[in-house]
Amino acid sequence: MRIDIAAVGRLRKGPEAAMVSDYLDRFAKVGRSLGLPPITLSEVEDKRGGGMAAEAELLERAIPPGAALVVMDERGDQPTSPEFARRLADHRDRARDLCFVIGGANGLDPGLRARADWQISLGRMVWPHMLVRVMLAEQLYRAATILAGSPYHRD
Repeated sequence: MRIDIAAVGRLRKGPEAAMVSDYLDRFAKVGRSLGLPPITLSEVEDKRGGGMAAEAELLERAIPPGAALVVMDERGDQPTSPEFARRLADHRDRARDLCFVIGGANGLDPGLRARADWQISLGRMVWPHMLVRVMLAEQLYRAATILAGSPYHRD
């Protein structure tokens, strides 16, 4: 199994980048004993200004072939953290690669969104795409701690 995050834009040094790195490192440590691999982050950037269609093309290249596609979208499901952890464990148990996709400031191209196996919303509010990375990284770490039986997540 492989887990990837494909995201539009590059995080520069700063608090968001530090938090994403910290949560992904924590995930790798907890996940190792659970059979969860370290997460790979792929950043794509449309320097030509082609909009969502151009970003979708770049994201498509970053998505591993055959991976289950999970897109972060404000219209998606709003799972609880334990539900998210169960879905992650299901993919692990089926040995299916998983790729989380985060669009740019204008969201995701409708064609890419339609291809998704699962669309997730982090709430009914809209979040800046750079913060979505932090929130997704934290939820992945939280999911690993739930699967490990750690007290990090409190029900």
